[in-house]
Amino acid sequence: MSDVQPADFETADYRSVLRRLTTLDEEAADLRAEAKRWHDGRVAAADQAVHQADVDLRAAATAAEQAQRDLEEVDARAAGLWADYVHKVGPVAERYGRTMPAAAIPRQRDGRNAGDYLEEVAAKVKYIAPPKPINFGVKLMFALFGVAGGLAGAGAFLGLRRVAGTQQTGTWRDALPVVALVVLLACPVLAVVAAKKVADRRSVGLDAATVATVLVAGLVAGGLLIAAVGL
Repeated sequence: MSDVQPADFETADYRSVLRRLTTLDEEAADLRAEAKRWHDGRVAAADQAVHQADVDLRAAATAAEQAQRDLEEVDARAAGLWADYVHKVGPVAERYGRTMPAAAIPRQRDGRNAGDYLEEVAAKVKYIAPPKPINFGVKLMFALFGVAGGLAGAGAFLGLRRVAGTQQTGTWRDALPVVALVVLLACPVLAVVAAKKVADRRSVGLDAATVATVLVAGLVAGGLLIAAVGL
């Protein structure tokens, strides 16, 4: 760069001024080139940022769609498990209502996803507790069911036989003895049905021996009542 100062242009020779103008033109060209490079770099960076934003937006939209599908699948499976639970527990579910409760985040956050919780719930819904053993007290209770059924059948039998009378009338009364016999045999069977409901509520298995106990107790009680009356 020349040592000629602007104030010296009046006294500088032609060659010095020409060299100075040439140097200024080169400096201006360098500055314009640097400005263009900076502008091109900024434009490229902006284009790259816009492209990356588009990529992120498409990825976010895809993730949102997948999350929505996962939510719908979880809701559908939860509704199915609730329906299975209501079907399994029966009337007990009425205290909670048959409408599925609103979804809630479990209190214990242990990092598991919704599928893990649903698997746990499904295992609990499918679980069937083993039947409790039938002890002497339970057998006695079922035997009382049979006795009650037998006494009820015998009472109905005696009442129908009394209404029917001993003579043929040619009316519907003539069929009452048959009806009385059917009622006498049906009441111990109904006692078994009632005992089965109680057994299910108490989670007690009603095996063949217990059913036989109820039937025999009912028939014996009914027979003894009929014999005591003198028929």
